[in-house]
Amino acid sequence: MSSLQNSLALVGGLTLIGVVLYNLWTARQNAPRQAAPETSGTGTDPVLHDSESEAKGSQDPTFLEDAIDILPVPEKKPPLDALIDVIASIEVDSQVSGDAALAALPTTRRVGTKPFAVEGLNDTTGEWETPLPGHRYHAFQAGVQLANRVGALNDIEFSEFVIKAQAFADAVNGSPEFPDMLEEVARARELDQFASEHDAQLRFTIVATAAAWSPGYIHQHAARWGFVAGVIPGRMVLAAPVQGLPPILSLSFDSQAAMADDPALSAIREFTLSLDVPQVIREENAFARLREAARILGGEMDGLITDGSGHALSEVELNAIATDLENLYDALERRELSAGSPQARRLFS
Repeated sequence: MSSLQNSLALVGGLTLIGVVLYNLWTARQNAPRQAAPETSGTGTDPVLHDSESEAKGSQDPTFLEDAIDILPVPEKKPPLDALIDVIASIEVDSQVSGDAALAALPTTRRVGTKPFAVEGLNDTTGEWETPLPGHRYHAFQAGVQLANRVGALNDIEFSEFVIKAQAFADAVNGSPEFPDMLEEVARARELDQFASEHDAQLRFTIVATAAAWSPGYIHQHAARWGFVAGVIPGRMVLAAPVQGLPPILSLSFDSQAAMADDPALSAIREFTLSLDVPQVIREENAFARLREAARILGGEMDGLITDGSGHALSEVELNAIATDLENLYDALERRELSAGSPQARRLFS
């Protein structure tokens, strides 16, 4: 073999080695980041502080509440409320048992797209409640919600409400009294208009600026700040301190990636942090916590905070959102629909 051929062979070999090494380096750089192995230690877990409470000098709330300090209690089902429900009173000739009332209820608890409910006036406590076995009632009321996020109660739904309430009243030997349909439908439209103007569901998208993330990597970082896995694959929640209440914040990413045969190989380049404003009480300072979660997770994971359309959110824009939310909270309170209240949670659902 000539010296020229030897030289060419050597150059070719070196080129091949270079290509292989480059491909290995590129694959390593593009591989999704994996969760770090768990290590035992004596240090405390990090907590995500509420900046407003910290400024006031109060005890710092954390994303991860101590189960010993807060005992979750199942929430009592909220009663019908004339503020957001059409209510028909039902007089009965004699006491009705809870068992008989339950047997008389319709098979579905909806009228069109609106929740339908019947309550009885408990003879012992004197309070309205959903009929229960063994209890006795001397009056009832049937109700249907005026509006929800699907829209306002319409004429057809009101008529269906009358039919269902009348059937229940007949079964318990009662006499219903219905409000005027035109007035109630008009009230539903006005309430729906208010709700549409004062609804807010905030979503921040964290976009990877370097290597993609695996589901385990996202889970590990989010769990440090109190997020726990939800029922739906690809969803984590920051739970409310009371059982049965909506989560304070939600984190979601591609559910298909979470359900892959080998999730560690799934490359995720973005996830979303969201807040359903009317569902969470004002005192939780949910937006401040959303903002801090986005800042910290974005910083730790090499991510950029955007509005979901690719626009990076600046501090000025985030401050403007915070101001708008304070005005929104005030407007809801003036309407007696404070964020996180049973009435607000039902209306904005």
